[in-house]
Amino acid sequence: MSRVNPGADVVQREAQAMRRMTESLVEDLSENVPVDQVTSAVGAAHDRFAGKPIREFVPILVERIVRSELADPDPTVRVPAPSGRAAVPAPVARQEASGTRRVVSRRAVVPLSLGAVVVVAAVVAGVVLLPGGAETPAAAPVAAATVVRGVVGSEKMAFFADERVVEVLADNGITVEVEPAGSRQIATSVDLDRYDFAFPSSSPAAERIQRARGVTAKYTPFSSPIAIATYRPIAELLTAAGVITPGPVASFDMNRYLELAAGGVQWDDLPGNTTYPVAKNILVSTTDPRSSNSAAMYLSIASYVANDHTIVRGATAEAHVLPALSKLFLAQGYTDNSSEGPFNQYLTNGMGPTPLVCIYEAQFIGAAAAGRITPDMVLTYPTPTVLSNHTLVPLTRPGDTIGRLLTDNPELRRLAAEHGFRTGDNAQFTAVAAAHDVPVAADLIDVVDVPAYDTLERLLDGVANSYN
Repeated sequence: MSRVNPGADVVQREAQAMRRMTESLVEDLSENVPVDQVTSAVGAAHDRFAGKPIREFVPILVERIVRSELADPDPTVRVPAPSGRAAVPAPVARQEASGTRRVVSRRAVVPLSLGAVVVVAAVVAGVVLLPGGAETPAAAPVAAATVVRGVVGSEKMAFFADERVVEVLADNGITVEVEPAGSRQIATSVDLDRYDFAFPSSSPAAERIQRARGVTAKYTPFSSPIAIATYRPIAELLTAAGVITPGPVASFDMNRYLELAAGGVQWDDLPGNTTYPVAKNILVSTTDPRSSNSAAMYLSIASYVANDHTIVRGATAEAHVLPALSKLFLAQGYTDNSSEGPFNQYLTNGMGPTPLVCIYEAQFIGAAAAGRITPDMVLTYPTPTVLSNHTLVPLTRPGDTIGRLLTDNPELRRLAAEHGFRTGDNAQFTAVAAAHDVPVAADLIDVVDVPAYDTLERLLDGVANSYN
């Protein structure tokens, strides 16, 4: 798998940090050391790190070397804080005069005593710096903490906010800051220059990002199928209507549902309906297909069924299914940009406004783990369904590190399963679901592929155009 090369922003940040660090050294040492000697020492120390792949901590190491070489009697190591993202050092244990130790919190200026061995981002240079400037190969490098910023599908925010996840990442020298956005927004309108990684909820959105950014690397640490959440009284109505088949794991017949939607059948048209007799079309609530991945995945299922159970290919098939697809979305009214919106409404407002909602399976399990699922709430699986592969696209080297950790770290994989995501270990996933009394399909059988990237984009654009 190819790695991400440092971009121009990394070079610019390093140059800013080096300039500020040099100015600080000149100011601190001006009484005893000529300016040209300071700048010459900085240049020589900087040259020692030429060609090293990880750049975030080079200014820190350069200042450490220069202060040691110039024998500053009261040395400090300052972490310059240029505009934009900056690496943040890990807490550093420091020996105080009293003999006690204290931990210096992560911040822009971190004093470090030169009276002790200091290991700062040894991964940058492959060396440990000892007092006096001596070098020795780093047998066990200690990675300083780096702030890594990402933009993610909203359904993953709870995972990244989990204190246990934060702790595992911190143990690996990383602090992650994430912001939520709809997956299609991430791929089309979010300014990705601000982030180290993009983590949409599907491979088509990730593919679009890869194309636009010229990145070949990607990671798919976990996945989640599309599901339909409803309530027991609604499930009973739709069971009588032939849409839902009850059982240990309830299924939602997309073919029968599309028949009702195409005919404009309303809830109060259903025979014997005394529990939800409202004059509203029978529709699944979704997110906005113009911005959100879950809606795009729902559209993929509907397009397959509307196209006689065949993946849509070609202009003729696209034109054939677009009217039916557009109707599924246009009749909903307002739709949210991300999957957290309709699901939170489902959890808090009851079946009145949202009798059926398209979600990720992981959201239901995560809500159950948080004690938010009531006995009247029912999880069903559309037949067929699609598997939404949550795909991380690294935009910088630190972003690539996050992708590898989420994919390979056993503890992070276990925690992802606790948040309802499938990580490839079915036994682990089903154990989590069972622990929270959520009946799930251990092995997904009736799963179809999403249309090709360009086809899905044209279908989404066609639905978007129908809004105007």
